[in-house]
Amino acid sequence: MVLRILPVLLLTLVLSDLYLYFRFMRGRRHKLWAYISFFLPNALLLLAALVLTCTEDHTPANMSQMIVFFSLYMLIALPKMMFVIVDLIGQAVSFFFPKARKACTVVSSTAALLLFAVMGCGVTFGPSLLQVRHAHFSSPDLPAAFDGYRIVQLSDLHLTSFRNRPHMVEKIVERIMEQQPDMIVFTGDLVSNSADELDGFEKALSSLHAPDGVYSILGNHDYMTYARYLTPDGQAQQLEELKARQRTMGWDLLLNEHRVVRQGRDSIVVVGVENDGKPPFPERGDLKKALGDVPGFGHTDSTAAVFKVLLSHDPSHWKRKVLPQTDIQLTLSGHTHGMQFMLFGWSPSQYLYPEWKYMYRKEGRALYVSLGLGGALIPFRFGAWPEINVITLHNK
Repeated sequence: MVLRILPVLLLTLVLSDLYLYFRFMRGRRHKLWAYISFFLPNALLLLAALVLTCTEDHTPANMSQMIVFFSLYMLIALPKMMFVIVDLIGQAVSFFFPKARKACTVVSSTAALLLFAVMGCGVTFGPSLLQVRHAHFSSPDLPAAFDGYRIVQLSDLHLTSFRNRPHMVEKIVERIMEQQPDMIVFTGDLVSNSADELDGFEKALSSLHAPDGVYSILGNHDYMTYARYLTPDGQAQQLEELKARQRTMGWDLLLNEHRVVRQGRDSIVVVGVENDGKPPFPERGDLKKALGDVPGFGHTDSTAAVFKVLLSHDPSHWKRKVLPQTDIQLTLSGHTHGMQFMLFGWSPSQYLYPEWKYMYRKEGRALYVSLGLGGALIPFRFGAWPEINVITLHNK
């Protein structure tokens, strides 16, 4: 992770200080402590980035170091860079409107302070600002007995991000149970790098229960491919341990499988696939295998369609395979996190994923994307607050 974005880190850390030095300090007399105070923060961050690049292996200890590094980077380097960008824009504007020059530094400072406040909120209370988001989906294929059926979805826990806030997991469980779900589903990324992240959380997560069960699938992180400190055999062993521990918690882990849920004589089908994403993410989903003998693979007669709920971690799976290959009515996904940042409905996530939050509909079928609960790398959230999702089904 650090290696891939090292050029960006170098540019933001070095260029911002060089610009500020030439803009405000060059040619002026300052005491030694002023220079140390000015250059030291970014210099230490730059050194830390280089060290993390050389030692990066995503071990638990390394992950803790990266959390500290990126938290400080967001609080120190990004506001500086914001100041530089706004100041450069101000300089360009003042070239044509000289009277604007006096306001340039004030505007730049205000922008930097606002970004500092956003970053500060995002690394402090943002990860704990739990939301309950409600959505509704109607389908003529839904049996009458399931009208008003409540599915509670949770996604992307990344339990390592709750290591310093264990009470948050208990709060999540409590809020889920308050929704009186008929069914609970988890749509992947229980951990980030190790099955051991479950330590201390299994009791709370085991208390999740619903009349029709708790179903789960794997996300890209659950395969431990980011744990580069492990051998392939070690990664496979950790994956098997994660599967076993989910089942011990009472979760029904679906690995390209389905389950039939009954209400009297009526029934719906819950389908769960392994992660199916575009490279570099794992592509292990098998819709045909998951559906088995349930009608729905290929273009079947919609008048005889069985209502199906698909759990698929990566939302890109919906348009790539689910829509063209199946008649599945409702797909539940996660994965994007909204990049853990959203402002007035905008997020950089939308440039990577056409479907990145909430409900999308096409010809009577739908995809719902949860923004999830945890953080893949750092426990930061702003705007894209952690959420659990309540999807209520209706029969037209």
